[in-house]
Parts: sequence; C-alpha cells; structure tokens
Amino acid sequence: MRILVVEDDPILSHHLKVQLSELGNQVQVALTAKEGFYQATNYPIDVAIIDLGLPDQDGMTLIKNLRDNELKAPILILTARVNWQDKVEGLNAGADDYLVKPFQKEELVARLDALVRRSSGFVRPKINSGALELDLAAKQVSMNSVPMEITAFEYLILEYLMRHCHEVVAKQRLLDVIYGDKEGDPNTIEVMVSRLRKKLTKEGLDNPIATIRGQGYKFDLPCS
Repeated sequence: MRILVVEDDPILSHHLKVQLSELGNQVQVALTAKEGFYQATNYPIDVAIIDLGLPDQDGMTLIKNLRDNELKAPILILTARVNWQDKVEGLNAGADDYLVKPFQKEELVARLDALVRRSSGFVRPKINSGALELDLAAKQVSMNSVPMEITAFEYLILEYLMRHCHEVVAKQRLLDVIYGDKEGDPNTIEVMVSRLRKKLTKEGLDNPIATIRGQGYKFDLPCS
C-alpha cells in the first residue's frame, strides 16, 4: 500500500513513516500542504493521511483542492480538533474518515486498510482470484492455502495489479509504486513482472498477467 502522510510535526511524521513502512507499506511524507498537493497529484497513492493544522494552508482547503483535481484515493484526516463540527466539515470537504490525536497505531492501520479495501471494491482484508489469495494484512500470497515465495517488490506489483484488476497499469506507475520519487530502471519492472508471471503460471494460473504492448500490464483474471 502506498501512503502519503501530510503532517507538519516532524517527530510524528517520522514515527508514522517508520511504523507504516515496517508493515511493508511505501510511505511518503510531506510537511506542508503545497508539498502534499504535489506528491498526491504527481505520484500514485492508495490513501492519504492529512493533518488539518498545516503551516501554509488549512488541511480542509488541501482536501478540497485534491478532490477538485480528481484525486480518487481515500483520505483520512488526522486532527487534534475534537468538536463534531470540524469532523463534519472535513468529511464534507472530501475526506473519507478521521482520527483524533492522540491515537493508537493499530487503529490507524485498521482504518487505512478498511479505506483502501473499500476504495478498491473489496470488503474483506483479502483478495482472491481462484485458488490465489492475497492477504493484505499479512502481506502474503498463497495458492491453495500454501504460502508462495515472492520478493517484497513482486508482492507490491501483484497487490497493485490485483487491486486494479482488469485495468491496464503503466510501467511507470509500477515504478512509482515501488520506488516512489526515487529513480528506478524501467527494465527492472519487466524482469520482476516476468518472474512473477512465471511463478503464478507454475502454480497453475493461466496467463494471469497480460502485457499490453506499448501501454503496460493487466491482471487478467477475475478478482473478488
């Protein structure tokens, strides 16, 4: 899962990045609304965490601007404001959920997982395609309930493709999913997708990942 954290408290943003990264997520941090807007509109994200008290612009305005620019990823408000009016205003601005500081990491993770599942059209913390099962919480892939051996990068690619089942995903998007705003070699995506496809085919799946010439890749089997 690719997470954008827009939080101006450097200590809290650092802790969030470390804790969420340890769970296998790709985490980008922005300390201002301007930086958060740039990250959210230039790189693919699965979910955004936005603090309302940002130094250069109120978080409510940032959320409205992101929705006006057609950001479809779910947004979780992180706020120290406890009155219900602020919560309602945030949801009306385009947020999907909110969490009041201080909070427990476990609750934050559970809310993020639920938001991303719903936005992808899945209500359970698992995605299935026949005998193939992707456990979003454990970050594990299994076939007929037997865990498969795949690398961390292969898992990120498979999760993104299955979350966007039957959609053509550009090679550059997969690069962004894996490397974020760091430079990555497009050839590595070809190698990893080819290796992942061979592993899935060996397990009995028929052409699970299609290559769409000049466009990208598509997980071509039904998901539920």
